[in-house]
Amino acid sequence: MTLDEQLIKGSFQSIQHKSRVNLLYSGYWLTQRMTELLKPHNITLQQLNVLRILRGQNSEPISTLEIKDKMIIGNADASRLVDKLCTKGLIWKKPCPHDGRKIQVFINENGLNLLGQIDDEMTLIDDITNNLNEKELKVLNQLLNKLRA
Repeated sequence: MTLDEQLIKGSFQSIQHKSRVNLLYSGYWLTQRMTELLKPHNITLQQLNVLRILRGQNSEPISTLEIKDKMIIGNADASRLVDKLCTKGLIWKKPCPHDGRKIQVFINENGLNLLGQIDDEMTLIDDITNNLNEKELKVLNQLLNKLRA
């Protein structure tokens, strides 16, 4: 039986079980949609997360450790992600003047331009919420925040 069939038929051990499976399924579904959107840009969701963190720094440097702490997926190898984004010409790094063991990471114009394109394209998957009105979206966000509290 597929998950869709399970969700429709309600073959779950409890409402908690159904909620857990539904959350996992929905998260995977959204991840797949975002991954497909990023494919033409040759970047991953984790790399997108790093670029967004760097853009949020407003040209201020940040270390790879700070990047890792701010990432949505906390167990990511921030150093490896930074190296890949440097290779792609989207960010740059330099040694920290106060601590040679650390590096400072910055987003460059190419990275900002790519984020601008991706931001525009992300609106294409906003249709996932078309079945919900604004009040329902607010409730959804409140419930998700409460779940993680």
